[in-house]
Amino acid sequence: MIVYDLHCAAGHAFEGWFGSSADYDRQRADMLLSCPLCNSSDVSKAPMAPALASGGRRESARVPAEPSVPVANVAMPPKLQEAFRQLAQAQAKALSQSRWVGTQFADEVRAQHYGEKDEVPVHGKASADEAQALVDEGIMIAPLLIPVVDPDELN
Repeated sequence: MIVYDLHCAAGHAFEGWFGSSADYDRQRADMLLSCPLCNSSDVSKAPMAPALASGGRRESARVPAEPSVPVANVAMPPKLQEAFRQLAQAQAKALSQSRWVGTQFADEVRAQHYGEKDEVPVHGKASADEAQALVDEGIMIAPLLIPVVDPDELN
């Protein structure tokens, strides 16, 4: 069994137990994971540092979660939960047919736009200035509505 520290888009932290890393990946891809506090299906692994030995005790050092985000003290209405679930599934399907290019996103789409590379679906990271420069050049891009975790930062 593997225990992962998980968090949802609202910043709630909780644990999940899985038979394997592949089991976690499958459940996440199938949208089977949800936050026990707000029922959000936008769940990902929290960053973790390696286990450190200290004074005879072995403890896992944790990296702080993302900064706080606006939240409410009531659950989302069921219709809104379903809409978010469907949106998350649609985005996950689109991203499964796209290649992660990380911080090379602006360079990659620019090269595709100008015919230097074959056009293929890609996703990655871009700063606000990079994104605006791409739009100013007439390059079609769109933000991801549901944030994704950089594959290089996964446990």
